[in-house]
Amino acid sequence: QVQLVESGGGLVQPGGSLKLSCTASGISVRAAPVGWYRQPPGKQRDEVAGITRGGTNYGDSVKGRFTISIDSTQNTVYLQMDNLKPEDTAVYYCNIPLGGPFWGQGTQVTVSS
Repeated sequence: QVQLVESGGGLVQPGGSLKLSCTASGISVRAAPVGWYRQPPGKQRDEVAGITRGGTNYGDSVKGRFTISIDSTQNTVYLQMDNLKPEDTAVYYCNIPLGGPFWGQGTQVTVSS
């Protein structure tokens, strides 16, 4: 049984940083592409970052501010978010499409002064 558990969200001021974690069980995060998505209130869910064996990719709105990475020893995918803006406010989800898709429960990120 595959489970994804996100954590690390919270309230942060504009310009601040947060690091989100997505810990997987039942599947290796190294064996499949993994994506971070976000869903702002009243809007659709969009991918902001992805990581595969071939590299990483980012949405235009987060390029240069967000960094996705993997810790194989923890079977965890991270999303380091720097220089946060109010428009980054959303529920953030991790996703593994292989054999699924599999989604976590999400973690709320609120950027506000």
